[in-house]
Amino acid sequence: MNPSKLVPLLALTSLLSLPTFAEETAKPTETPKKEEAPKAPETAPAAALDFGDFGSATLTTKAWEALNAGKHDAVDGYTSKVVELYATKADEMQAGLTEAASADKAHDYWALNDVGTCYFIRAQSKEARGDAKGAIAYYKTLSEKYSFAQCWDTKGWFWKPADAAKSKLKSLEFDSLK
Repeated sequence: MNPSKLVPLLALTSLLSLPTFAEETAKPTETPKKEEAPKAPETAPAAALDFGDFGSATLTTKAWEALNAGKHDAVDGYTSKVVELYATKADEMQAGLTEAASADKAHDYWALNDVGTCYFIRAQSKEARGDAKGAIAYYKTLSEKYSFAQCWDTKGWFWKPADAAKSKLKSLEFDSLK
């Protein structure tokens, strides 16, 4: 056999054996003890959710869809992922503003807008589940930390989730006094 043909054949054989090696090394060596088992996550497991391209707009849209479908575990998963990936950028954007961006500049603040909107969605989900205390916490964070966030309405304009959150806060806090 020609030696120049042997090298690619050896390389291919090596590559084909990699999945087997990875599977063997990924197997646990012993069964974990019962007390070591992890607690159930508060949100839907990441494997159960389709994060698409992991873009903030994609995840925020999926959070809205989950809220509208009453899939609250999915709401928790999508909104948590947005906050995990984009809160630092949203904080920077918020810090650079003294008022909400004009309509023609609002899209430039995509991270702020999507993180703020996700706090609103998460609060709505908590409220729908009867968790007023949880909803209040998310509305407060939105109002205090992401006050300049804006959300695009499919009817053609931006609205401010923090303004809506302030109104919801008044209602929920009043109801909690009863």
